[in-house]
Amino acid sequence: MSSFDAVLLLSFGGPEAPEEVMPFLQRVTAGRGIPAERLAAVAEQYQAFGGVSPINAQTRALREALEADLNVGVARDSADFLPVYWGNRNWDPFLSDALTQMRSDGVLNAAVVVTSGYSSYSGCRQYRENLYDSVTQVQADEVGPVPTLSKIRRWFDQPAFIEAMTDNVVAAIEALGPAAGPAPELAFTTHSIPIAQAQNSGDPALGGQMYVKQHEFVAGAIANAVAARIGTELPWKLVFQSRSGPPTMPWLEPDISDHLDSLKAADVSDVVIVPIGFISDHMEVMWDLDTVAMQHARDIGLNASRASTVGCDPRFVAALAGLVRERQESVPQAEQVALGPWGPAPDACPVGCCPNPRGDRPALCGADS
Repeated sequence: MSSFDAVLLLSFGGPEAPEEVMPFLQRVTAGRGIPAERLAAVAEQYQAFGGVSPINAQTRALREALEADLNVGVARDSADFLPVYWGNRNWDPFLSDALTQMRSDGVLNAAVVVTSGYSSYSGCRQYRENLYDSVTQVQADEVGPVPTLSKIRRWFDQPAFIEAMTDNVVAAIEALGPAAGPAPELAFTTHSIPIAQAQNSGDPALGGQMYVKQHEFVAGAIANAVAARIGTELPWKLVFQSRSGPPTMPWLEPDISDHLDSLKAADVSDVVIVPIGFISDHMEVMWDLDTVAMQHARDIGLNASRASTVGCDPRFVAALAGLVRERQESVPQAEQVALGPWGPAPDACPVGCCPNPRGDRPALCGADS
């Protein structure tokens, strides 16, 4: 039926027991010179939730939903059934283990769906480096080759993502309660990254800065859709969260808590926090937003609510499945759906896209592979 005989869902990973927290954090931050006291502080955040990050459970749910959408009406024992495997960058199930299992199961050609939807080194190129490293690791046993891997294009510009997040924002506006004013502010949040990485993000032919530009596009599209739904245009701003680098390194700002202070100083009374840079309500949402930012809003007297992430919204899952089908059916780029002004992303990342700030390393699924 198709050139793909499997799909690989590639995610970040997270600990699922208290004793896994510190090894996980050490793996994530290896080579970055993060002080031990900083890791201990972050570990306390995980321990506040029982030492379990929700990201693995959320990715399991997404894997099941994606597999179900890809196989409507197809029996599991049919030759046309498209299984969805799952591998993580930083914790069990590791990517190399997933590839080993796929090889054992006879998979020859797999589409790769990455849970990060925007252009940046950590959100795109690093996953491609992970694919190269894991393929090299698995093939080193000389048992046989691993499947050919084809990464689907970024999903931030899919109509279903905008539609689902619009619904979430409208629900969060309603959650502000009857005392809310007529025009709450929308604070769209994403992970802060070093400014140098942000400047070099995306296809060099587009001039860089694509990490911020893509997020600003998504924020504007959601804000416009919300305005059409509620009949009122709401002021909005893209802000950042979860920075983890040394204070001497400039990262994208403003931080969400600093932005809340600015809103309060401007006599704003109501704000909806909208996490558009995250696929699910994992630790960076539960801690940095639900725990820290929401408490800060209460402390300074802001009426705040937080919109849900897209999660396993059936429309979004169907869009991911559609991108897999698009690739396996070789749909011409001119016919591909993409809302952004840049058109659909190419199947293979171009040379120089989202470069590694520490120097070139081999990567798969790109024009330079």
